Amino acid sequence: MHSSRTRPDRRLVVIGCGGLGSAATYWLSRAAGGRVLALERHGLGHDHGASQDHSRIIRYAQHQDAYAVLAPAAYAAWRDVERVSAQTLVTETGGLVIEDVEARSGLDTGGRNLGGYAAVADRHGVDFDLLDARGIEARWPQFRLAGTEQAMYQRRTGIVDAARANATHVALARGHGAEIREHSPVRALHPTRDGVEVVLDDEVVRAEHVVVTADARTNEVLDGLVEIPLTVLQEQVTYYATPNLLDFSPARFPVFMWHGADNFYGFPVYGEVATKLGQHMGGNEVTADSRTFEPDPLRQKRQEAFLAEHLPGFGGPELYTKTCLYTIPPDQHYVIDSVPGEPRVSVGVGAGHAFKFASLIGKILADLATTGGTRHPIGAFGLDRPALTDPTWGRAFHV
Repeated sequence: MHSSRTRPDRRLVVIGCGGLGSAATYWLSRAAGGRVLALERHGLGHDHGASQDHSRIIRYAQHQDAYAVLAPAAYAAWRDVERVSAQTLVTETGGLVIEDVEARSGLDTGGRNLGGYAAVADRHGVDFDLLDARGIEARWPQFRLAGTEQAMYQRRTGIVDAARANATHVALARGHGAEIREHSPVRALHPTRDGVEVVLDDEVVRAEHVVVTADARTNEVLDGLVEIPLTVLQEQVTYYATPNLLDFSPARFPVFMWHGADNFYGFPVYGEVATKLGQHMGGNEVTADSRTFEPDPLRQKRQEAFLAEHLPGFGGPELYTKTCLYTIPPDQHYVIDSVPGEPRVSVGVGAGHAFKFASLIGKILADLATTGGTRHPIGAFGLDRPALTDPTWGRAFHV
């Protein structure tokens, strides 16, 4: 180990350079240029966290107001990044929220049903179509439905290319003078009278402000400053080498979410010459160190059964199944806030569903670091909310 040394020239430090961290690094670098240092524990583009892979769903259709109010700004942030990079990051495919009403009968869905989606969409001026099972099959004959299904279709739903977006944020940040350092785990944060010391293996970096976007290692980095009740789940998605490329091309088949006895989400052919399907939630509880990279065969079989029943042309030989981590607060809402009593440290946690908002969240975190506030409504995502401060609150993960 090298002898410790302190460098006073770093002023804004980002810890973790995945989806939220790469975005925060970019937006900070636009404001502060060469004063920005991003520290990544692994190599860029690694598969240890939540932000790898080709595709994430982006949508105006939300079932909670806290997210619907941010959706227009999220789309605008992605358009801004596309404009300055000449990269295509968002591909609009249209999107379906399908509910098997009979299978969901009696479940407490917390508004995560068609009625909840439609009510929020109406309040926020989002256009949509409501379809019964026959209407779904008429527009997308790829589906095989029982007749008890209903759906909301929203035309602006689409795909954010996660890996390309991260790489674009990183490249743009470097263009603004940011330094991005790989294989640099942070061992501790020590607030001082005039800043925050960021302790690395062979260096202590003195920061004016620190943005923590370390996902499953958030509490490890924040040790001694705040403890956030977080559950880490190992989730997975499977790519299928469908032979039906035209039928499942983005021009002919939308992204979809399926709410039934089990909940699934799927993508047309994108990123790989294959379709992609995942089950929403339900993975094993792990830590960043105990997680494995081995797929759960029961979930693979569950997905195959769903496809055989409802989307027979979607499947094909399994190209691969890959795992990722969801880091989830008890109410399944994001964390976007400064640490109580330590305003020079702010934190972002994506709760397993943040990539659609990743560039916007990075922009908000940059606002908090440079101005102490933001014009965007983030009150629902504060560290002082009861779900994070009341130990009796329990867990309310939506189904």
